[in-house]
Amino acid sequence: MRTINRIRGVVLVGLALVAVMKEANAQQTEWPIHALDRPQPRKVDPGPAGSPVPAPSDAIVLFDGTDLSRWRASNGGPAGWKIENGYMEVVPGSGGIKTVDAFGDVQLHIEWASPTRIEGDGQDRGNSGVFLMERYEVQVLDSYNNPTYPDGQAGALYGRYPPLVNALRAPGEWQTYDIIFRAPRFDAAGKLLSPARFTVFHNNVLIHDAQELEGPTAHRSKPPYTAHPAQLPISLQDHASPVRFRNIWLRELNQRDEG
Repeated sequence: MRTINRIRGVVLVGLALVAVMKEANAQQTEWPIHALDRPQPRKVDPGPAGSPVPAPSDAIVLFDGTDLSRWRASNGGPAGWKIENGYMEVVPGSGGIKTVDAFGDVQLHIEWASPTRIEGDGQDRGNSGVFLMERYEVQVLDSYNNPTYPDGQAGALYGRYPPLVNALRAPGEWQTYDIIFRAPRFDAAGKLLSPARFTVFHNNVLIHDAQELEGPTAHRSKPPYTAHPAQLPISLQDHASPVRFRNIWLRELNQRDEG
């Protein structure tokens, strides 16, 4: 019996490794941008939403539910999103918003919810985005039972890599992103030394593991890197859907924090 149980254990471990390898291969394989036949990430139930995650003592709180003093419109004017009940909500047509301050390497925590009322499908349902340095996007989307191209579903590094798994909760429920972002490095002549890198947890489930990007986010294209400042604002997208955000904070990182 011990021998049989040992064999069963080896088989189960082997199957688990195969599943992980399939997920990694689906993410890493070179696919055309927005390929509909790209493998869909398997669904994972992350469990119920909880209370807002408290900010650590060394965090910079970007939004505490009361005002938009740390944000401005993408065009530089006042942020045009509304605030109620401790969250801010996209006002469709008002434009995106960005932080007043600029950042480089960060640990970013952000909570969001797509509209409870389901309207549209594919990319037209609960669409927004979290942009590090205004150009490297983690997609926000209601892709709960809403098929779309894998590199554009919730948690995707948009147009580049799908999440390893789909850890989405239902529309209207609060989602969390915990993003470890390492900015790209350029030399004095503007040559790329190291690419941007993302580690992302969606609802406490790992969906990107030190994933390197080949360039910035763009719509239906994959542009190369161009040199930019070491610190730039974080921005949130207005994609014509009243997505909600709350409890946004970050910790600035440095090389020593990599361990």
